[in-house]
Amino acid sequence: MHFFRSVTEDATKHKHSDKMKKISFVILVIAASFLSGFAFKAILTTQNQKSTKMKKVTGIGGIFFKCKDPKAVNEWYKTHLGFETTPYGTSFEWRDIDDSTKKGLTQWNPFPANTKYFEPSAKDFMINYRVENLEALVAQLKSEGVTIVDKIEDSDYGKFVHIIDVEGNKVQLWEPKD
Repeated sequence: MHFFRSVTEDATKHKHSDKMKKISFVILVIAASFLSGFAFKAILTTQNQKSTKMKKVTGIGGIFFKCKDPKAVNEWYKTHLGFETTPYGTSFEWRDIDDSTKKGLTQWNPFPANTKYFEPSAKDFMINYRVENLEALVAQLKSEGVTIVDKIEDSDYGKFVHIIDVEGNKVQLWEPKD
């Protein structure tokens, strides 16, 4: 009887050992899958960060144009289109689409016909574009061979710089402080 008991005990121990091996194997496979998922996600995230381009222009900050009589133009737009003008034009206030608590402005400015402000461009207008990170954008534009007209200027309204586009238009880039 002792012989049968030891064979039975050995068989039971063997079954428990096999069961423990299977459980250990399953836990190992689950852990490996879990860790592989993290590694795969890290690789994809790194690749996406490398391929994500810097956000450049976020909107139009202003429209500036030459005219014979800025005062008369301001008055005409005030009378006929309801603009609330000052000697500098007007500002249109709007809210950010992603965060309605954030306000923004788009400036509308008539300039005298003889202004030098748009130089070196010979055009009668200049567009101001809102940007998110002016220093990084200027560095990138320089590396791409874009003509930077002046140095970044920091003012109460934000940071400004002027560039020349492919058509010779002077363009103002503005990183607002809003």
